[in-house]
Formats: sequence, structure tokens, C-alpha cells
Amino acid sequence: MPRDNPRNPGFPIPSGPDLRAKGWRQEALLRLLENVLAVGEDPENLVVYAALGKAARNKAAHDAIVAALTNMDEDQTLVIQSGKPVGLMKTSAQAPMVIMANCNVVGQWAKAENFYELERKGLICWGGLTAGAWQYIGSQGVIQGTYEIFMRIAERRFGGTLHGRFVLTAGLGGMGGAQPLAGRMAGAAILCVEIDPERARKRKEIGYLDEIAPDLDSALRRIEQARAAGEPLSVGLVGNAAEIYPDIAGRGIVPDIVTDQTSAHDLVYGYIPVGYDLDRVRRLRSQNPSELIEAGRASIAKHVEAMLQFQRSGAEVFDNGNLIRTQAKEGGVADAFDIPVFTEAYLRPLFCRAIGPFRWMALSGEPSDIARIDDLVLEMFPDNYIVTNWINLARQNVPFEGLPARIAWLGHGERSALARRVNQLVQSGELQGPVAFSRDHLDSAGMAHPNIMTENMRDGSDAIADWPLLDAMLLCASRADLVVIHSGGGGYAGFMTSAGVTIVADGTGAADERLEQALDNDTGLGVIRYADAGYLDALDEVAKKKIGRIEI
Repeated sequence: MPRDNPRNPGFPIPSGPDLRAKGWRQEALLRLLENVLAVGEDPENLVVYAALGKAARNKAAHDAIVAALTNMDEDQTLVIQSGKPVGLMKTSAQAPMVIMANCNVVGQWAKAENFYELERKGLICWGGLTAGAWQYIGSQGVIQGTYEIFMRIAERRFGGTLHGRFVLTAGLGGMGGAQPLAGRMAGAAILCVEIDPERARKRKEIGYLDEIAPDLDSALRRIEQARAAGEPLSVGLVGNAAEIYPDIAGRGIVPDIVTDQTSAHDLVYGYIPVGYDLDRVRRLRSQNPSELIEAGRASIAKHVEAMLQFQRSGAEVFDNGNLIRTQAKEGGVADAFDIPVFTEAYLRPLFCRAIGPFRWMALSGEPSDIARIDDLVLEMFPDNYIVTNWINLARQNVPFEGLPARIAWLGHGERSALARRVNQLVQSGELQGPVAFSRDHLDSAGMAHPNIMTENMRDGSDAIADWPLLDAMLLCASRADLVVIHSGGGGYAGFMTSAGVTIVADGTGAADERLEQALDNDTGLGVIRYADAGYLDALDEVAKKKIGRIEI
């Protein structure tokens, strides 16, 4: 039976052994669709996160997807175009259950204004990264990635710890809301600015924010108290970051780390300009979106100029992947790209070895299944400090949202080894139900984004989108259960292409084959992508793991 969901009443959390579909592969994908809405920001409108990241194009499309997943046979494949099911095709029991393509627009037309027009006409929807692919697991996935970024900075600049350090950031939405908990877990005193008081309240309610300060003076006082004592603390402040950041800089205060995760990528449905309240912005979205775009870029220019001032004063400043530098440059900030993006600055050595955000979801709904897999991870990878440290921290600090789930940064061969062991536990009955394995789209072979994932590639291949397209085709050939190709929408229009995958461990021998083949080919292609660009770490991984790269 599904469980009640206090976060989003009316969107229960799927659970239990009873199937509504004809098999666990179909039931698994149905539960994952239900789950992203159960943990979504605005499930009534099918929005999972980031203002427009939707699980389906509209209510009719959603209901048709549910009907198809419930009634389809294992030798059929459901075809979804931008959140709308368009075909149920006869394939084979070895083929993917679902293939989808979301928000892919022909190159010259891949511009924000065209996306918004197509979206208003109901012809397209933005799947985000994991929203439209039904792979979002709540803030936990973002918490882990943000925590790893903070820890890489700690290792590089602060002796391996952020205790006694001040982190300044902004944005507490579906993605940015992970920042306060990640910062606190890293030991920092973290101040998070958010324009929407309701978002701040929700983050405090679930324990991600320790407190909400009434004003900037109070917020800075609490941060300084925690910093001086070396105590972790997360403080929220309701206000506009484009005003708060310059105010802090004007006081001569220099945080140790500065970033931002507001919805700067979307100037119509996301970012709120200085001088605009939420009600006015909602009206202008339909009445005069061009005003919002112009005002948003002017506001972001002030926002980023303050970030650059912090950087010049010695702070570690980075772009957290929301295109704020791109918007600032278009708003007249010529040196906006003096701020590095987090992937190139901190994570590229990991991606060269296909180490990235791997995740799994207990389809039974039982937390005990995740606890057992936690134990398995610690048993299998005792020398992998990134993984063991995270599992132990997550157990203590990260509440489950929706289906019990976990994420850990595992690489080539590690992912398939874990997944196959889990499949054995499902087969033996040691777990209460099947487990779905997935990953973030921000993965070695999974994304081309010249301002995030592939910025400043060694061989200049930043904008080449062949790799995620090849990845998706390879995943189909490898018999994954769900394969998706996404491109940008709104502020992301034309900026990225990504591929996503889900494979279900249902305890069968066929699942064992799918897990090994799909996961190894996915990460193997990721290593090849970076080896092809000339990265020594990737070339070393090819040699060590005997990955089938053709060298010319």
C-alpha cells in the first residue's frame, strides 16, 4: 500500500509488494514517476524542481503514461516525446521499457524565446535533468554533490575541513535547498539567501536550515558566532541575493567560500530581479516576459559583480551550474567568467575515471532495504573514503524523501559490481523488493554543456554533443530499462545535451545481465570521452580497467 506523504498530500509515496503493472520492470518505472511528484516542488502542476522541470507535459499526458506503464507487456517500448507518450511499440523483452526525448530543439532555434513559445503552445516541456526522466530522489542527490564540492575545496585550501569557515550562497529551491545541509555536514557556518519566505520555511521545517534570521545583521552575527566557535550552522535569510551580496561586500566582510544556486538559468520562471516581488513577477511572466529577462540580467550583473569582489578579496568563488556567469556576461559583466565552474575546478579528475553521482531507490518503500545496501557498500568498498565517508554521514544526517534512496560517487566497474550484488539480495529475498539504479545526468558520458560539464576541455571539444547521444544509443543497445535524451529549456535552451538511464534489479538473471552491460558501457564510454580529450587520468583508467578504447 502507498504511504501518506505529509510533504505533498494527495501524492502518496509508492510502496509494498503488490503490482499494478504486468511486471516489476513496468511497475518500477511507474513508482519512479509517482516518486518524483511525491517529492516535487509543485506536483499539482507536474513540476518537480527549477520552476519548469516537469515529470510530464500535462495532466492528460501524465495519465496516459500511467495507463501505458500499467498495461504494457514486457516486449513493448513506451515512446515519450517531451513529456507526452506518443507510441507503444512492439520491440522485445530485451529492449528498453521506456525511451524518451525531452526539450530537444534544432540548433538554430534552440533559444529561450522559442522554448517559451513552444512551451506555452503545449508542444514541449523541459525535463530538467532527473525530473522528466523520473530519477529525482529529492534533495539528497544534490546534497551529496554539493558536499563533495565543499570537501574538495576544504582539501585544497583549508586543511581538509570547513570548521570555522563561512560559506555564502543563495537559492533554496528544489536544487539549491540542499546547500544548507551540505554545508553543515562539511562543518561550515553557511548563510543561504532566499527570496521566497515559503521556501526558506520548508527547508527549516525538514531540518535543512537550523534557523532563519530576521535580518542581515542578525544573520551575520550568528554566522560569526558559529565560525568563531568552529561549530557547523546553517542560517537562512529572506532577501534578494543581488542586494544582500553587495551589502556584505560593502561591509568589508569576505566569506571563505561564495557560490549561488538561484534559478539564474531561467529569467522568466525562475530568477527574481531586484525591486520585483513574487506577485509582480507572476503577472509579468505572461504579460511581459521580456521585461523580466532585461531586469533579471541587470540584477544578476550586480549579483556577480559582488561575487567577483569577494573573489578579488581572497574568497573561493565558483559557479554552481546555474548559468549565472552567462547571464551576467550578457548583462555587461565582461569578466564574469573569471569565476570558475565547479566541474572543471573541483570534479574533473573524478569524471576522468567515470566516478560520479550513482543512485539507487528501494522500490519496496522500505528504509531497511537501503540500510542493508548501505552495509553492502561499506563492505565492498572499505578503502574508498569518498564513498564510506558519505554513507556514514548520510545515515546520520540525510532524511529520506519519498522512496528510500541513496547516492554515492562510484566509478567504472564499481557501479555494476554493487548493482549485481543487490540483484542477488533481491533474488534471495533478503531485500523486501526490487531496486532501481540510476545516476545524475551530470556524468562522464552523460552531458555536454560548455558552461558546466565540458567547459575548457583540454582538446577544445566543449560544445560537441555527440557523447551523450552516443551514450543513449549505447544504453539502448545494452538493454537498459529507461533511456532518455534531454536538452535545455528556458535559460538552458541550447546550452546542453544530456543522457539518463535507469535499470531495475528485480532479482532475475536477465536483470543481472542488463545491470552489468548497461552500467559498464555507460561508465566505459565516459572514460573514453575524457581519454579522447587527452586527460592522463582517463588514459590511465583505460589501461587499468582494460576499457575497449580504439586509439588512432
